[in-house]
This record gives sequence, structure tokens and C-alpha cells, in this order.
Amino acid sequence: MAEPMLPAALYDAAGVRALDRAAIDGLGLSAHTLMLRAAAAVLRRLETEWSAIRHITIVCGIGNNAGDGYALASLAQRAGYVVNVVQVGSTDGLGEAARSFLDTLLAAGLHLGDDFSAIDSAELIVDALFGIGLGRPVAGDFAAAISRINRSTVPVVSVDMPSGISADTGSRMGTAVHATLTVTFIALKLGLFTGDGPDYTGAIEFDDLELADLNTTNAVPTATVFTENDVAGILQPRARTAHKGDNGHVLICGGSPGYVGAVQLAGAAAARAGAGLVSIATHPALAQVANSSRPELMVHAVETAAQLGALIERVDVVAIGPGLGQSDWAMGLFATALSAKRPLVVDADALNLLAQEPSVRNDWILTPHPGEAARLLATSTSEIQTDRLTAANALQQKYGGVVVLKGAGSIVHDGKLPVVLRAGNPGMGSGGMGDVLTGLIAALVAQGFALDDAARIGACVHANAADRAAFDGERGLLASDLLPYIRALLN
Repeated sequence: MAEPMLPAALYDAAGVRALDRAAIDGLGLSAHTLMLRAAAAVLRRLETEWSAIRHITIVCGIGNNAGDGYALASLAQRAGYVVNVVQVGSTDGLGEAARSFLDTLLAAGLHLGDDFSAIDSAELIVDALFGIGLGRPVAGDFAAAISRINRSTVPVVSVDMPSGISADTGSRMGTAVHATLTVTFIALKLGLFTGDGPDYTGAIEFDDLELADLNTTNAVPTATVFTENDVAGILQPRARTAHKGDNGHVLICGGSPGYVGAVQLAGAAAARAGAGLVSIATHPALAQVANSSRPELMVHAVETAAQLGALIERVDVVAIGPGLGQSDWAMGLFATALSAKRPLVVDADALNLLAQEPSVRNDWILTPHPGEAARLLATSTSEIQTDRLTAANALQQKYGGVVVLKGAGSIVHDGKLPVVLRAGNPGMGSGGMGDVLTGLIAALVAQGFALDDAARIGACVHANAADRAAFDGERGLLASDLLPYIRALLN
């Protein structure tokens, strides 16, 4: 499934402002020129995507985003569009560039209205309320305008960011515009790809405003995106003489009574991801059935820590957590895995046990969903989701190693520059998806990939496999549906 060609670097609002300043100071461009280029980029997209539409309503706020809207109104009117501009808030505090475009509009006889009914009669709505500078929840007339936009059934194009979505975190600031398309400029904003952002952006179109030569020295990215193309750049063909011993041995620990499916899924994923050997250490009550759906898996009934320790000696990586539970038996397995001198992939109940007695190590990968992350950081799930990048950083700082914070816009953080995934879909909200990811990442570690690469590749392949598997629909997507696509993507 092809992804749109977008830049890799993601910036917060401060970083984008630094880039904007570099364009003005370093390239000698004016804010007026940048606004005009932004407006032209939006107009080009309108002409391409909705060529039959001739009546547009542009909803403007009180900052530079409004300046983009005024510039667009002038260009669209000259191009033959019927244009309405709805003004929300006072224009008294407009900057010089935005003011100049507003004056041009008024001189051309275009009326600035404050009647929201113009939103209802539009064939297309342009959202130019807020850009990257939103710092508090949307309220009053701005919230009312957004509500009116969201009730509309026509296409909605957001300028730079969907109004109400934080450029820094992707969190919804009270309310936000549901865009059909977001045309964003100069650099990609982190908030487009994580938090609530993916629910509101629609399709994303990027335009660099002819700033390919921009000096980015003083603007440090907050994160970078990681895609199938990056995976392809890391993977190499296997040697023709390779055998199973060259491809690593994974041990998956888990499967308390009632949860045998979790270790089956993790084991199947590890096998499909290319591990040479996959063993399962599970509760004695489940050992006879744990490989019933995948005979390639080697299953061991484990009752004591000594039994598990002997198995660990023979493997390259240990994945613990799928279906583990939190019984005395589970705690014994977890303690043994922690004491082992093997890389670990820690998920599910193993993360909940870790939250009870936190520890730090550099040779593990933690894969929490937001609820597990909240327990690991002794906070709430809503706090995690409000600022996912900060949460991922806090997890990595507290526990070490590599953290994969799952969810829309999954984040992989190794203590350096974090990566964000663009792939994935709501169909992944079903049981077993995390178990598949655990097995997939463990298999990559077993094959010799560094922990950071294994986490990034694993999370990316997992999300893209889910997108391919969802071709016939997201509802009803099963974790096991990903397995053939994992194999294909890794080849």
C-alpha cells in the first residue's frame, strides 16, 4: 500500500517558527510572500481535487492562518470562484502581512461576514481559523464556527493544521475541525501524525513553499517518520547458504490458563517474521495445545523458574508477556526472565508486573499500549494520550532500552530521535494485535538486528501488514490476518 511522499522530519510549533524565521532572515523572503505561496498551494489543490466546485467559503481567525485565508480568497476570486469569507474574532490584532491581504480583499469589494450561515451554503469550506499557534482550548465563537463546519457535508480543507489540533502533540484542544484534506507548509508538524491528529487531518498534502534551500540548522526536528521505504533500506537478502541456526531462536513466555491464543499468535508471528526456531514456555495446563494451530512451534511445559532458566540458556531472545497473567506462576517466570542475560521483549502482563517493581536495563524493548504506559508512569491513560511523545520519552528515561508506545501514530523511542509511524488503522483495535507485534519484534532481534532497528522495523511492518489486511474492511480484522502480509513485507 503506497504511502504519500512526505518529508521524514517532524517539527513542533517552535521548530516550524524557526524555519519560518530562517526563510525570512536567511533567504530574504517576506511573510507576505510566504502567505501568498501558501494560498497558491491550497488553490492548486482545490483546482486539482475539486475542479467542478466554484463556490467556496473561507473561515478565517485572527492570526497568520487567517492571512493565508485572505490571500487564498483574493487568488480564488481572480480565478473565477464565488468566494465568501467568514470572519471569526476581531481583526484588530492582525500582523502586517495578514492585514495587507485583508485590505486587498476589502478594496476589491469582497465583504467580510460574521454570519455562520455562509458555511452552510458553501460547496467547499476552507478552514483558516488557527495554524500552529493554538495554545489553549477552543471556546466561544471559534468553537461555534468549528461546530458549524463539522456539521457540513461538503469537503473541508484545513490550512496548515486542522483548527483545534495541537501542532505539538496532536491533542484536540476542546474541539477541532474534521478536515477532508490538510494542506501543510514548510515542514510537517508532529501533531498531524499522533494523538488525535490522524482522526482530524484527512489526507495530507505537503508544500515546501519553494524553500528547498532553507537552512535548517537552528530548527531541530522533534521526531521523524518511519515508512516501508526505510524498512527496505535496512533489510538485506539472506545468504544462499543460510540455515535455521543463522536466523536465531526466540523463546516466548506466557499463556496462563484461558490465554493460550496469545502465545500461539506471538509464536506464529515470530515464525512468519523469519526466526529460525521458535519455542514457547507456557503453563503446564496448556502445553499440549499451544502449538495446535502451528506445529512448527516447540512447546515446553514450564512449572518452575529452574525449568525456564534452562530454556533461556538455549535461545537468543526472550519475549515475555502474551497471556502471562499476574499469578504467582507469572511472577516467577517474569523474575527469571529479568535475571537472564538475554535481550527481552516485554509486553502485556509483563509490563503490568514491571510497573509494580520498576527496573532499568538497556537490552530490552517495551511495547506498551496507552493503558499499560499509564501504569508504568503512574498516571492516567488520558495523560498519556494528551502528549504521546512526552510519554514515550518519559518511559524511555525511566526504564531504558527501546520503547514502542502503541496506538494511532505509534512512537518508537530509543533515547535519541524518536520515530513516528504513519501506517495502521482502527481495525487493529482487536485482541491479539499486540501479541503479533511482540513475536515479530522478537524474531527480528533473534536475527541479529539491533534493538532500535528491530523495534522500528517491527512496528512499521506490523502497521503496514494491518493496512494490507484491512483491504476488505477494518471491522472484523483479526490479528492472525496480518501473518501472510508480515512475511511479504519482510521479503
